[in-house]
Amino acid sequence: MKKIIYHPYWLCLFLLISAQALSAQDAALTADFKKATIERLGQMLEERYVFPDMAKATNVHLKKQLEAGVFDKNTDLNSFAEALTEEAQSITKDKHMRVRQAPPRVAQTATIEQQVDGMLEDMEWERINMVGFMAAERLPGNIGYLDLRGFAQPQAGAPVADHYMALLGSSDAIIIDLRKNGGGSPEMVQYLCSYFFDKKVHLNSLYYREGDRTEEFWTLEKLGGEKMPDVPLFVLTSNNTFSGAEEFSYNMQTQKRATLVGETTGGGANPGGMMPINDKLGVFIPTGKAINPITKTNWEGVGVVPEVQTTADEALDKATELAVKAAKDYRQKRREKFKPLLLDVYAQLDKVKEGSEAELLAALKKTCEAELLDEQGINGMGYEYLMQHQKPKTAEAIFYCNTMIHPKSANCHDSYAEALLANGKTGKAVENYRKAVELARANNDGNLELFKENLKKAEDSFKNKP
Repeated sequence: MKKIIYHPYWLCLFLLISAQALSAQDAALTADFKKATIERLGQMLEERYVFPDMAKATNVHLKKQLEAGVFDKNTDLNSFAEALTEEAQSITKDKHMRVRQAPPRVAQTATIEQQVDGMLEDMEWERINMVGFMAAERLPGNIGYLDLRGFAQPQAGAPVADHYMALLGSSDAIIIDLRKNGGGSPEMVQYLCSYFFDKKVHLNSLYYREGDRTEEFWTLEKLGGEKMPDVPLFVLTSNNTFSGAEEFSYNMQTQKRATLVGETTGGGANPGGMMPINDKLGVFIPTGKAINPITKTNWEGVGVVPEVQTTADEALDKATELAVKAAKDYRQKRREKFKPLLLDVYAQLDKVKEGSEAELLAALKKTCEAELLDEQGINGMGYEYLMQHQKPKTAEAIFYCNTMIHPKSANCHDSYAEALLANGKTGKAVENYRKAVELARANNDGNLELFKENLKKAEDSFKNKP
């Protein structure tokens, strides 16, 4: 069964087309058409709406309003659809439930060609609009900013998300702008949320009436980019923030992972899908409901209330002000965390002796685990002692440790060999140059020829050694 999502992109097109497409035949709707539409709509609600009792009440209400002549004044499809939406929502209070004109490809009589054209329109919309990722930039103060307008399905959205999150990866605080985000795929909400947690977290659940089933959404362990579990996060909201965008905001708020800034959101928490009533009208029927694992409820009808309330227009300025301070505090915490690790490394360097590299190795491993130093960073430190400080024995110890931490790196063995050669250990240097060539060949390393040249020079030197 195809999974229904919060606010699919084709629904955006559906609304756009329905708002523009009024035909001459809509000028005078017949009483029979209105009656048949309401009967079919009531039947669909009772069959599919997530709250059966509410569906029955809505069905009864619509029929009473029809008998009372409430819809007599509606002489075109657009006004009739709006009236049906208003009357249905007066009972359900459900902002997802909407009746709209059906584009040809959504109607019951849609041809294969019309359906294909619709699919192509969706694909083009996603391509042109970068599946909702509108912009990313770096604001003063090393603040990352992401303007996100929708949550596409992960098949299309995840690679783009990975690219944009990589652009923001070195930020000291991040602002995600959802002020113009109407929602989308719950799986994509799950994917983006996962970037901001380094442990398994239950984000949200969706209960569906059909099958009486509940689907849980937990943070994902593996993504296409580096996670940012500690970076200060701010989310911008407006009264246009809706559905899946509200879920992202609510998830982050209830997990105390982000600060929300802006206006109370639209208040649509019940997922569903657009379905044709007849050839002219369709309805979005919520077939499920969101259940937050912490509050045991959701934001339907009330919206998500930000911690920092301000107008949508002023939200970015206010969030930036807060983010600048948070970024400064974040940098200070990083310094306090990393400084002792580096001090320990340099303390071990001052007392390292041949054959006593164990403590230096332990200290360097800690810096790698903290993502403070990597292979290149350690290698650079080795050359600093070899070239600048003229301490080849210390450099040898550093390069040796790098081969222990990164044993499959050809470059690590090549650098280690260079230090060994500088210390007159030609035989051992040749062994490591050979190891570098072996690893480079196995890994298709672009520096293979350079490593082979270094090996030959070392071998020639070893042969000519008196």
